[in-house]
Amino acid sequence: MRAILTAIVLTTAALVLPSAQTTGYKPTPENLASRKWFQEARFGLFVHWGIYSQLADGEWVMNNRQIPAADYERVAASFNPVRFDADAWVRLVKDAGMRYITITSKHHDGFAMFDSKVSDWDIVDRAPYGKDVLKALAEATRRHGVKLFFYYSQLDWHHPDYYPLGRTGRTAGRADKGEWTRYLDYMDAQLGELLTNYGEIGGIWFDGWWDKPDADWRLDRTYGLIHRLQPAALVGANHHRRPFPGEDFQMWEKDLPGGKTSGFNADAEIGDLPLETCDTINGAWGFNINDRRYKSTRDLVHYLARAAGHDANFLLNVGPMPDGTIQPEFVTRLREMGKWLETNGASIYGTRGGPIAPRDWGATTRRDDRIYVHVLDWPDSTLLVPPLGSRVRAARLLRDGSSVEFVQHELGVLLKLPPERRDQLDTVVELQMEGAAASERGGRHLQLTLAPSASAMPRPPVPR
Repeated sequence: MRAILTAIVLTTAALVLPSAQTTGYKPTPENLASRKWFQEARFGLFVHWGIYSQLADGEWVMNNRQIPAADYERVAASFNPVRFDADAWVRLVKDAGMRYITITSKHHDGFAMFDSKVSDWDIVDRAPYGKDVLKALAEATRRHGVKLFFYYSQLDWHHPDYYPLGRTGRTAGRADKGEWTRYLDYMDAQLGELLTNYGEIGGIWFDGWWDKPDADWRLDRTYGLIHRLQPAALVGANHHRRPFPGEDFQMWEKDLPGGKTSGFNADAEIGDLPLETCDTINGAWGFNINDRRYKSTRDLVHYLARAAGHDANFLLNVGPMPDGTIQPEFVTRLREMGKWLETNGASIYGTRGGPIAPRDWGATTRRDDRIYVHVLDWPDSTLLVPPLGSRVRAARLLRDGSSVEFVQHELGVLLKLPPERRDQLDTVVELQMEGAAASERGGRHLQLTLAPSASAMPRPPVPR
């Protein structure tokens, strides 16, 4: 069987591999349009779901509990998410005001949540459920007008050719041998399946390069494959570095762009591509029954506003339960965020960051001749916003359109915000400017220093 699968892998890889390298990558018009859409979407759902949910101890349970691959395979035999409802998931995404979903097609345990023909280590062949959940989700997202991205782990604790071993997965009990290029062919063949069997997708979200940063990952070849099969699809990689050639967006893990509070992004630098930050509602990415560190809806709205103020999307994670449902603590918070976005979404969707870099008190976003001031944490009834580059014509609360008193001065714009008019989640003041909103002037924001810069919400690092 392994010989047959290997032959299929090599044949599939040969069929889909592009001849051109991507070092001199030039995105297509379709890709540039996708980047623009992505940058304006601002809010998406991250889903970490796999057979690890059966053990209810997060997505790293195989590595953390040092479970050999042969024993871990038994977990798949009981994975039967009979309550999974793709349409219900997508309706929740719409209720939350999210525009796209990024779901784990294969995590570090190597288990595919789709019907892979180059491996039988997948949900159709190894689990009693026997259905392709990605196929169902792809169909549901198309019905409801939501874009679908696939997370794919380059790291693999199960595959025998993931060798030499990296920093993780050393207790999986695999043989002390393997052929690295054969694993890369296998990976490209699975990516080819994801790019040809599920209709048009938003892109591929890679993770795991950091396990073997000195290895030859053949990124030119893999990225070229993706851009060839789906020119509009976006490629991003969670390698915690400045973007590599061939990538189309840059993500930050549990940090706002430029932040280094989580322990993941010490070597990261902000590039020139659209930005995204991802974080969890509790502490874990995959389902963890003992993790009750739930962030409040207020915390999550604040993170969304600060992300937009940093010119970045917010990809907010849920780890579905083994039966395929999303736990109620997550559902409640997502729907509450959606209610806030119903009246304040204009300050998030389609905006760019700034013109003032985020501060301890909040953040600003902008579109055309409008600047949105997100007052997140400010105890006083007046707030001095640094100079915005042009004069303010009018100020109003976005949620109800009521006027906000303001005074303009060479030091900035003084806003009057009595406590009784505040929003408990995020008070958004819309400023109508004379002419277009302030320019970026040499960067993503005007780096004025009348107030201290804000930092990301500090949390201890959680392994992905």
